[in-house]
Amino acid sequence: MSRASVFLTTLLLAACAPPAVVPQITTVSVTADGETVPVATLDDAADDPAIWRNAADPAASLIVATDKKRGLHVYGLDGAERSFVVAGRVNNVDLATTPAGVIVAASDRNDDANGKIALFRLDPGTARLLPLGVVPAGPGEAYGICLWATPGALTAFVTFKEGTVRQIELDAPAATGRIVRTMKLGSQPEGCVVDARTARLYVGEEDIGIWRFDARAAAGPKGTLIARVDGKRLFDDVEGLAIATEGTTNGGYLVASSQGDNAFAVYRLSDERYVGRFRIGDGQFGGTQETDGIEINAADFGAAYPGGLMVAQDGDNQPAQNFKLVSWAKVKAALKLR
Repeated sequence: MSRASVFLTTLLLAACAPPAVVPQITTVSVTADGETVPVATLDDAADDPAIWRNAADPAASLIVATDKKRGLHVYGLDGAERSFVVAGRVNNVDLATTPAGVIVAASDRNDDANGKIALFRLDPGTARLLPLGVVPAGPGEAYGICLWATPGALTAFVTFKEGTVRQIELDAPAATGRIVRTMKLGSQPEGCVVDARTARLYVGEEDIGIWRFDARAAAGPKGTLIARVDGKRLFDDVEGLAIATEGTTNGGYLVASSQGDNAFAVYRLSDERYVGRFRIGDGQFGGTQETDGIEINAADFGAAYPGGLMVAQDGDNQPAQNFKLVSWAKVKAALKLR
């Protein structure tokens, strides 16, 4: 057979072959089970939540969340405001239970040229925040923050608008800290979260994707891109990150706010593979749009959230932005996650 005949036969066989199967990316929908009262600022103001779980009475747990123009709110699981502390431009927030109490840390950008960490102690009994002081975090505009509590140590990771990520060891009661490592991404990051079981730090680079770093200071500055913005599973901007831990090793899920299409992408922690995506749609409460910060805790939160709680900022709530509360068990059921 001539080369021309072979080429023609190949073309005919290709034309007759069935089309390649393209995996379909579906987005399931869930509805919110509650919401907080709106923040007082009638602007782009609500941003990031953190959850404190009351182990003795899970239904009495609290949510700490930022109004990034004014300060920090504390809400009950019924969505009612329990307290507010004026702190100015605090963008993201995280908390950790330590021997010194429940420590709350917020990325402080009151000075655009010099980032700081605003520290507070949460009084679970009164739901009030006691200011402890402000810790310098280095030059630049502080943006995101996450905490890593280990026996005898409390570490903050602060992301900066121009791409820097600094690791700072904190002495929270004394409101002091020292920078122990600096990492660098090519563009703007914001959300971050640490899996304390595996010492893995996840950072969202808004236009690029999700990076994984070794959280230990001695590990060096290089990270691994585990999920890329592809316009299918994950859209820019990549905003809030949260971990729903299950088990004692590396079980559970990493969730990212895929802000560009008002959805959330989910990855299995054990192998960091994509497992699905969902939206929070309209129901008894409104859905979420343009979500910035998120937080998840997969433990029992009482009768309303026995299978865990997700809190997500809603960038389009009226008359002002707020935070939506969603059953984590509902999300898992919708995605058929075990």
